[in-house]
Amino acid sequence: MKYRCLVLDHDDTVVNSTSTIHYPAYVAYMEKEKPGKPLLSLEEYFRYNFDPGVIPMFRDICGLTEKEMEEEEIFWSDYVKEHVPKAYPGIREILWEHKKNGGLICVVSHSFRHYVLRDYRENGLPEPDLAFGWELDASLRKPEPWSLFEIMKTYGLAPSDMLVLDDLKPGYDMAKAAGVPFAAAGWANNVPEIMNFMRKHCERYFRSVEEFAEYLNLTL
Repeated sequence: MKYRCLVLDHDDTVVNSTSTIHYPAYVAYMEKEKPGKPLLSLEEYFRYNFDPGVIPMFRDICGLTEKEMEEEEIFWSDYVKEHVPKAYPGIREILWEHKKNGGLICVVSHSFRHYVLRDYRENGLPEPDLAFGWELDASLRKPEPWSLFEIMKTYGLAPSDMLVLDDLKPGYDMAKAAGVPFAAAGWANNVPEIMNFMRKHCERYFRSVEEFAEYLNLTL
């Protein structure tokens, strides 16, 4: 076991959710509340969610007011209630093997914690030991490293005992701020800007779940 604790992002890392749930929810909201306003393409949605991030994307690029952003979040939450994303093939085997070997699984996500736990249950994944989500105060959410320090404190871990796996820049920034090793999950999209950034800056970049499994010395 290379790392005692895997710290996992959720959307587009463990479950395939942006293309199947979050982007369709964005389109449905905009068509309902902002008919006629040009929509971001799926690739643009991925790109802007990567950088500058979801809040600046909706505020500065989509032009939503603070009130509209609150309404969009409610619309999105109601949409997510009715749609469960599927885990990527191979993720279930990786997580169960890690747990069987005595490892810890923690989640740091921009989804709400209760949706993360639901998705783990519905996909037959082991329940995370700790999960931190959008319900946190903005000052504590990823990319802030607070969640990583909480994991270290709870389980007596050093940064080198942990590996953060994430598909977006906030996860990279969080891991870097805490001195925790980082690996990029590159299987959710083919956006050149995202791929180039991750390949250039990240210690490890995995284009497939199989590559991640091989790095952990697991066979799917």
